[in-house]
Amino acid sequence: MKPIVTRICEIIKGTKNSIEAEEKLTLYKDEVFLEAMTEALESLNQVIVEEEQEKKSVMKRKDEKNICFTFGRVKIKRTLMHDAKGKAYYPLDEWMGLRRHQRYSPLVEIKVAEMASESTYRETSRILKEWTSVEMSHQTVGKIVKQVGAAQGQADQEAMEELEYAESLPEGKKVDYLMVEADGVFIRSTQKRKSREVYHGIMYEGWELNGERASLKQPTVIMTTKGNEAFWKEVQSIGAQKYSLEDTQIVANSDGGSGYRAEKFRTAFSQSKKPVLAQLDSYHIYQSLSRAFGVQNPFKSHVRAAIDAHDKDAFKRWTDTYESTLDDEKKSQKLKDFCTYISGNWERIFDWRMKVEKKPQVARGLGAMESNQRHVSFRMKKRGMHWSAAGAEGMVKVKQGILNNTLRGAYLTSQKRSERKQRQVTQKVNMVLLLQSKTRPSVGAKRGKISLNGANSSATGNLAQAFR
Repeated sequence: MKPIVTRICEIIKGTKNSIEAEEKLTLYKDEVFLEAMTEALESLNQVIVEEEQEKKSVMKRKDEKNICFTFGRVKIKRTLMHDAKGKAYYPLDEWMGLRRHQRYSPLVEIKVAEMASESTYRETSRILKEWTSVEMSHQTVGKIVKQVGAAQGQADQEAMEELEYAESLPEGKKVDYLMVEADGVFIRSTQKRKSREVYHGIMYEGWELNGERASLKQPTVIMTTKGNEAFWKEVQSIGAQKYSLEDTQIVANSDGGSGYRAEKFRTAFSQSKKPVLAQLDSYHIYQSLSRAFGVQNPFKSHVRAAIDAHDKDAFKRWTDTYESTLDDEKKSQKLKDFCTYISGNWERIFDWRMKVEKKPQVARGLGAMESNQRHVSFRMKKRGMHWSAAGAEGMVKVKQGILNNTLRGAYLTSQKRSERKQRQVTQKVNMVLLLQSKTRPSVGAKRGKISLNGANSSATGNLAQAFR
């Protein structure tokens, strides 16, 4: 400790101001820790190799591998070995859970993905360089996002497959009500004049009040760009894994688009004995109303009142009356589209609170989807961004994992580092500490002499001279 304190004092005395001193102290801190980390990994490698040799593995050579941690780049010297069957492997890499060609530590990769979910790749690269010892290009940031997102996607896929082949549904949480909302967001594709749809759903158990502010209770997010069918399979899988829905009242909300009709919700939550209440999203109703009638139109209030009262005759009467006053073909077409939209979803225009016998104590109207769409739109639609298939899927899966608090678990699972392996690593680290600890005080080197009972030119004489 004294040499470190001495060096710190030298740095403080040798700098002109506190900013320069802190910058140099940060660099020194990283240097000290890197040196210690390198020595620790070499000791761990030695212990592991000795154990592998007892299993009849053969040591071939030592290779170097650079891994960038948050505190800097560590040069790891690990041993290449061949097992009894001749298969080559690096035992230290396996113990640490490192992939082939991996250049960044798991913490760096997960932190980069989390940061890139809120900032652009270039901005993420700049912040890393400014605040940490990690340097990487914006292209590398994009690759890490795809990789971490793929780990979350793989975990979701495995969960769906496990549920598909299971003999029975898992015993999940029982709730009286489950709210489910779904909608899509279109983002630009890297293909010219094409777009990609992000299928986005959210399920929650109701609302919680914090003073006068309400928040969603236990929200779970589902996102994908792999198509409508894959999206609804994932919705069904997550719902079945998390909840026991036999006696649950499902309340659904969507804009009534082709991929989000009431039948989709009924199929995804078919295990519920109660009929699914699938209402039309009020935001989209009034948005389409404003598009058809404009802002200051005397017919608008009458049509809205007819919709709110669920009076179909009054709705048809007022829309027909307004149509008779129109001379503009574009306005007529807008009105026809509006009438088709409302008439086609007429049975879905209701307030779910009027359809249930015992509504929850904190019961609110649905419509959380629009505000939650900002997680996608704020990151993926601004500044002319264009997305490849892998890039878009990676980003939305990173977003989903962060919001559901599952990203790190899915990523660590993909690293092939099980709990059993972690316990074994702990044992190895304990063994390294034991071997490095002093069991008795050192008495220094002992001096000795080889007696010579012959000529200096003899073999024994030459050996004696070599030790002098």
